[in-house]
Amino acid sequence: MLRFRLAIKNLLSAGTRTWLSASILALACLIMVMYMGVLQGWNTQAKTDAINWQFGQGEIRSPKYDPYDPFTIDDGHAVIPAGAEGEAVPILVRQASIYPQGRLQNITLQGLPKHQNLLSIPTGKFTTEKEGVIPVVIGKRMAKTANLKVGDMTTLRWRDKGGTFDAAQVLVADIFRTNVPEADMGILWLDIDKLYEMTGLRGEASYLVLSNAGYHKNVPSWNYISKETLLEPLEAMVAAESIGAYVIFFILTGLAALAIFDTQVLSIFRRQKEIGTFIALGMTRKQVVRMFTIEGTSLSFFGVILAAIVGIPFGVWLKSTGVSLGKPTEAMNINMAQTIYPVFGTSLILGTVIIIVGISALVSYLPARKIAHMEPTLALKGKIQ
Repeated sequence: MLRFRLAIKNLLSAGTRTWLSASILALACLIMVMYMGVLQGWNTQAKTDAINWQFGQGEIRSPKYDPYDPFTIDDGHAVIPAGAEGEAVPILVRQASIYPQGRLQNITLQGLPKHQNLLSIPTGKFTTEKEGVIPVVIGKRMAKTANLKVGDMTTLRWRDKGGTFDAAQVLVADIFRTNVPEADMGILWLDIDKLYEMTGLRGEASYLVLSNAGYHKNVPSWNYISKETLLEPLEAMVAAESIGAYVIFFILTGLAALAIFDTQVLSIFRRQKEIGTFIALGMTRKQVVRMFTIEGTSLSFFGVILAAIVGIPFGVWLKSTGVSLGKPTEAMNINMAQTIYPVFGTSLILGTVIIIVGISALVSYLPARKIAHMEPTLALKGKIQ
């Protein structure tokens, strides 16, 4: 405790030099926690959106269906397994074309039950009072690409199960906004019963979105993809973005560590008489080394305190208001909301503090080792050894 009090007293007596070093450490701590908090918030928010709009609790796919291979769409469907009702939502995928303002645009038709409540697609809008018109809902990105608005009508052309072309007018019943581009881009959503009438594929589906992940055990003939597997690309993208945060963090921490190292070297050079006095009064060299190490390490505690004073109120405010990224996120076609709400986990904060304290302790100890080789008589005379 005595060594700790001496260390604090020496740091406070150093004045500006101490607070400059502590400020750099505080800045490194704040940037790391805030940046990683935003990334964690993006990860959490993106996962939630993907589950609500696209993946549910996982998928089971028809043996011939591959969502990344458009050539499998025509034949990639099978009879919906028994007992699927209440356990999964069937989705039938078909290729089609629309002609907004006379332009040809290839799209995919995706039919799902009107009364489903697993996915956030507004299936309740699958209604129209116009006879012979098919109501569809589309995402905001799709509406922008096709230049369509709510109430607009356009021609839809598709093939039935026999390969025969057919066409009809579709009505844009609703335009929804989602952060998940895979549920938006190039897709027309419609009632699966209507799609059955159009294609003749009654009772079939390309894939099922599960509300009960355990249901896949009842249909081993279908390909099961777990929710965790479906979310892996998203997690990989967030992990790649985290690398930049670590680079900035270690640059700032390195600058702070360099400042602490220089401060310790200068302190040992200027305080040789004081060191000699401590040793002459009975302190061992290890105890003096420990005192200087504690002194340098205490700088990191000053930095953490400064970071807490600034960071806690700022973090609370940021969690309530979020970080606004603006409309450009829609053009990026990645799963990212316009406003991200940071998540500051205990492991993130404690991990950052431990790293800063550990680096500070290391760079404080390295120059302090020189004390172990000092001769007390020469140190009392202030001579460099």
